[in-house]
Amino acid sequence: MIVVNYIDVIKRIGIMKVDIEEFFLIFIRGFCMGCADAIPGVSGGTIALITGIYDRLVHGIGRIKFDFMKPLLQGNLSEFKDKLIDEIDFKLFVPLLSGIGIALVTLSKLISYLMEVYPVYTFAFFLGLILASTYILYTHIVKISVKIAIVSMVGFVLAYIFVGLNPISTNHSLTVLFFSGMIAICAMILPGISGAFLLLLLGQYEYMINALHDFHLTEIVTFCVGAAIGILSFSKLLDYLLENYKEITMGFLIGVMVGTLRLPYDRIQDGLINSPNFTPLIITFIIALIGFIFIILLEKKFKIVD
Repeated sequence: MIVVNYIDVIKRIGIMKVDIEEFFLIFIRGFCMGCADAIPGVSGGTIALITGIYDRLVHGIGRIKFDFMKPLLQGNLSEFKDKLIDEIDFKLFVPLLSGIGIALVTLSKLISYLMEVYPVYTFAFFLGLILASTYILYTHIVKISVKIAIVSMVGFVLAYIFVGLNPISTNHSLTVLFFSGMIAICAMILPGISGAFLLLLLGQYEYMINALHDFHLTEIVTFCVGAAIGILSFSKLLDYLLENYKEITMGFLIGVMVGTLRLPYDRIQDGLINSPNFTPLIITFIIALIGFIFIILLEKKFKIVD
C-alpha cells in the first residue's frame, strides 16, 4: 500500500514515468539496506554492492550539486523542474530511500531485542552475512596484485583495531547528533564499514534506535540533516575513487570487511565460552551458514539496475 501511494504521488507531480517492477526491486534493495544499516557490524553499502546498485547509488549522490536551486529562487519553475530531473535520479532515490526508511523504523526495535535476548545467534547470522559479502566483493577484483594485497592488509588492520575500541561516553545534544549523522552516514555507504557500529562507538546507537521507535522528530531530523550533508560531501570522493581506482578501493574494502569479523566473532566466543555442550555451537554454525547462503542467493537474484 505504501509503495503504491508513493508511485501515485510521483505520477501526479510528473517527475518521472514509473516502471512498477523496477520501483519494487529498488524498494526491496532499500529495505535490505535499511535492515543492514540498523545492525552494528553489517553495512548497508555491502547490501547495495551485492544487489548490483552500488555504483549507481554513489554516482547518483555525487551528481547532486543543487544547480536546480538557482531557477527556483528566480521563480523559473519550468527550468527548475528540468534541472531537478536532470540532476537527481528520482527513479533510484524515491524507492530506495523509502525502503531504507521503512526498514529502519519497523525493524530497529526487533533487532535491538534479538541482540539483547539471542546475542550469539544474532551475531552468528551477521558473521555469515559479512563472510558472504566479503567473498562477493572479492569476485569484483579482476586480478590480485601486490598493491591490492597491501591495501587489503591496511584495511584489515585498521578495521580490526577499530572494532576493538570501547564506546565513547558522550551526551545526546542536537549538535552531537548532527555530527554523529555526518560521520555515521559515510560508514553506512561504504561496503564493510558499519555505520550502526560507528554510532555504537559514538555512544548514540541505542539513543537513536529509541528515537526512531518513539518517533522523536527533532532528534531524527537533526540526525538526518547531518547525514545528508555528510553523504553529499563524502560521495564525491568515493565516486572519484571508484571511477579511477576501483580495484584498489575494492581491495581496501575487502580488508576492512575481514577486519570487522572481529566483532561478531568476539561476541559469539563470549556467549559460547561457558556452554555445557555442543548443541549451541552447532546451532550457531547453522545460523551463520544460513546468513552466508542468504547473501549468495540475494546476489544471484538481483542484477544491476541500468
